[in-house]
Amino acid sequence: MALLIVGIVVFLGLHLLPTRRSTRERLVARFGENGYKALFSVASILAFVLLVYGFATAPIVQIWVPPIWMRHLAMLLMIPAFIFLVAAYLPGRIKTVVKHPMLTAIKTWALAHLLANGDLAGILLFGSFLAYAVYDRIALKHRQPSEVIETPGAGRPLNDIVAVVLGLVLYVVFLLWLHPLLIGKVVVPA
Repeated sequence: MALLIVGIVVFLGLHLLPTRRSTRERLVARFGENGYKALFSVASILAFVLLVYGFATAPIVQIWVPPIWMRHLAMLLMIPAFIFLVAAYLPGRIKTVVKHPMLTAIKTWALAHLLANGDLAGILLFGSFLAYAVYDRIALKHRQPSEVIETPGAGRPLNDIVAVVLGLVLYVVFLLWLHPLLIGKVVVPA
């Protein structure tokens, strides 16, 4: 459990750096923009590996047993989570309306998994990510807007169609193949 907690603290701590603009600016000044990004990427990957390993080896301490309907709800919530995830990288109406689709995807993913899992490790992991995404969304409202870069094709309806189709494809691929391979079989209640 200790590895999971350390992984969560380090991974989310790194991702909170952009909310502390002065800290980020000091690191960029010291390592340069590319050096900062490389250091951030390597540290994030290492922290993620620690987090995943910590979660996989954490003892199962059941805190509560979710009712069956929550698993159905969790599976339903994962559909928009994947669509928001894809929409974060495609400028379109979804991205414009949602504003921060990546954070919305994280919040939706974390909430869905909190509903479906009642063990201590799951509550710590998914609860931490939900708290992070809520905090970061609030922090974004208080940050100075950065320079806006016009993206070619911004707001094109085709991008939204692509986000929905790719999101649905990713959902099915993850549900049927990647989740069982990487995390474990998704238990679909009858």
